[in-house]
Amino acid sequence: MAITDQQVRKLMSEYQKMGKLEKAALRAGIDRKTARKYLGSGQLPSQDAAVHDWRTRPDPFAAHWSEVEVLLGDAPELEAKALFAWLCEQHPEQYQAGQLRTLQRRVQAWRALHGPPKEVFFAQVHRPGQRLQTDFTCLNSLRVTIGGEAFLHRLCHSVLTYSNWEWATVCQSESYLALKHGLQAALVRLGHVPQEHWTDHSTAATHLIGVTAPGQWAFNDNYRSLLAHFGIVPQTINVGQPNENGDVESANGALKRRLEQHLLLRGHREFASVADYEQFLRTVLDKANRARQSKLAEELAVMRLLAVDLLPEYEELSARVSRGSTIQVDCRAYSVPSRLIGQTVQIRCYEDQLEVWCRSQHQLTMPRVSGGQRHAVNYRHIIDWLVRKPGAFRQYRYRDDLFPSLAFRRAYDALNAVCLPRTADLEYLRILQEAARTMECEVEQALTHIAALGQPPRWSLVLEFLPRVEVERPTLQPLAVDLAEYDALVTTTEVCA
Repeated sequence: MAITDQQVRKLMSEYQKMGKLEKAALRAGIDRKTARKYLGSGQLPSQDAAVHDWRTRPDPFAAHWSEVEVLLGDAPELEAKALFAWLCEQHPEQYQAGQLRTLQRRVQAWRALHGPPKEVFFAQVHRPGQRLQTDFTCLNSLRVTIGGEAFLHRLCHSVLTYSNWEWATVCQSESYLALKHGLQAALVRLGHVPQEHWTDHSTAATHLIGVTAPGQWAFNDNYRSLLAHFGIVPQTINVGQPNENGDVESANGALKRRLEQHLLLRGHREFASVADYEQFLRTVLDKANRARQSKLAEELAVMRLLAVDLLPEYEELSARVSRGSTIQVDCRAYSVPSRLIGQTVQIRCYEDQLEVWCRSQHQLTMPRVSGGQRHAVNYRHIIDWLVRKPGAFRQYRYRDDLFPSLAFRRAYDALNAVCLPRTADLEYLRILQEAARTMECEVEQALTHIAALGQPPRWSLVLEFLPRVEVERPTLQPLAVDLAEYDALVTTTEVCA
């Protein structure tokens, strides 16, 4: 067994204490002759080791290595796996799959000795309170569910580069409103303002200048105004150089791993609401930031206090309600109550929802459509008129939005199987109207029961399965007539005359 440096250091220490070779060697676990050698040389095994510059076994690629070198010289970016597959094709039955690792080491050694220069990364000096970096990161891999359904979301993640203090907010897209909400949330949590804010070239903060300046980007007016409000200098990285935002890029991966571990400790990934999940996220971030308090204190000492009001986290638009009881926001259609047809309404566009206002009165709040979805029509806004005009339903542009769940879609298909088209449409619209007037979940449950019985979901049958609300009749007290009050009224009238 090879002698280690630790054993020899132990030998020398014991020999200095006792001056006896045999006992020192015994305590160090070294043979007496070997101990005498190291005591005589005064060197550690690592210092006395000979340089190993010869092969201990034949090189399996010696016959064809020159061919590989030619390929690497022409295309240094070739990977060893591709080269091994090429060798197996050119020289069948001469190589085995287990030799791939050997070729990978040979290619790695060739690159170190003869390969092209590699990119150099230069470590930066971070100054307290100077730089806050923000980036978006996708968290779908965590497989979080809200109410049993997959919660697809991102985080707007901000990091102070000196202390690595971090904060994050949940968002649905990499929009300017998401960036605005995330940045303001981080500033509120800090209570202070950094000198600079760094982002990559996302459309939330920058835009391509155009053909007059190819490859050059400029900050968006909204983003520039946002940072000017807080007195922060906007900065961005070079195009295609995410390493320049390396602190937040690295923190993205660390935060995902930390959240994954806390979810494993929690035992499940289900949350009752988005608010509960956001509280879980804040708890994880607070725990991580506790270990950064000493450096954070240095940052806060040189940062300005947050002394200005926060800006509204929405954009305000105006739109006229069409005859179809819809409005257009970002080329997407949303339904509103039909009483607003013809009115010009104001829309407050948040990152995840829309608020509709008419004549300074709040009318409704609805989720904002994202991704490939182009419309969101609520059947409750138009169902009464569709029942009056059932012929419009079958070719309605937004008909798919009028199936609240799969149970309603199956009910409509079942009606079409046993009824004429117009009758099926009218029957389904009456069922939908009942859902709008009562409880959608009760109607859905009734449709599920009827489907289990194998019967067509006619409107009259659905009503039989719905719970009946017993209306309690009010008890009226018998009317007691007091004629003396009438006499007093007549007397009062004669006196006034």
